[in-house]
Amino acid sequence: MSQPGEEAGGSIEIALAFDDAFWAPTYATMRSICLTTPHPERLRFHLLHRTLTPEHQAAIASIGHDYGARLDFIDIDARGILTDRIANFPRIKLRRLNPIVYARLFLGDLLDPDIARVLYLDSDIFVRTALDPLYGMDMQGHAIAAVLQPDRMHVIAGKDLRARNAFSMAQPYFNAGVMLIDMAQYRQMDFAAALARLPAAELALFYYDQDMINFCFRGRILEVDPRWNLQNAEPAHEVFNPAIVHYSANPKPWFAWSRVAFKRTYRHLMTNEYYYLYRRERMVRMVRTWLKLA
Repeated sequence: MSQPGEEAGGSIEIALAFDDAFWAPTYATMRSICLTTPHPERLRFHLLHRTLTPEHQAAIASIGHDYGARLDFIDIDARGILTDRIANFPRIKLRRLNPIVYARLFLGDLLDPDIARVLYLDSDIFVRTALDPLYGMDMQGHAIAAVLQPDRMHVIAGKDLRARNAFSMAQPYFNAGVMLIDMAQYRQMDFAAALARLPAAELALFYYDQDMINFCFRGRILEVDPRWNLQNAEPAHEVFNPAIVHYSANPKPWFAWSRVAFKRTYRHLMTNEYYYLYRRERMVRMVRTWLKLA
């Protein structure tokens, strides 16, 4: 029996969520997928984005022109999801994150109801091999397939590994940056209702959407081989030949000082033009921030 996406001409549905400050990494992630798939015309990207400049949207749209992939731009600001519907979710405290992280919780509302499964990917990812084996895998009835979080004990418990009521360090905990999702089960989940029984003090400790997904789908997530989401890899880890490299921590491949796996290849993946344009844009934003602080 064939799995989803294996049928001749079957689509590989991929979702990404990002804002205008992450347009170039999103472009690089999408391009890495197109370059490593035998049939990029089977790819359909569902792009959950906040308002983009016309120039940045055109750069991302070029993926469709260059590789034949289909692109579905979904303006989530226009849907009001990141205001009203996340009002009771944990407030974003980390400076490097913003409410866009909650967009993946609403895939059931934002994507075509006929889509049976979708591969959600963060935008700080380098895909190095065809995604067909991952997308077409047998999920064995689970709602989600994902890779364990390497530093899960610290993520779960934080400083001094203090116990929490919502999680146990004896149970598996997964990274939400690469998730194969069974949409029939995902659409049935009401995250707000599932979290409503938690005390406010406990909910305030949540690591945003990732904690929410792990809590709400406890026992329903299938563990996937780490090569499909190798996180925070350094050059020495290149020997493991990961299928997906996930730059999930602060050292990013577009930082001049970073020491991460496949950094040189990533620059050309983004293309020199967009790589240096993106670095200039980041520098301008940092200068403006410093001036405001001054």
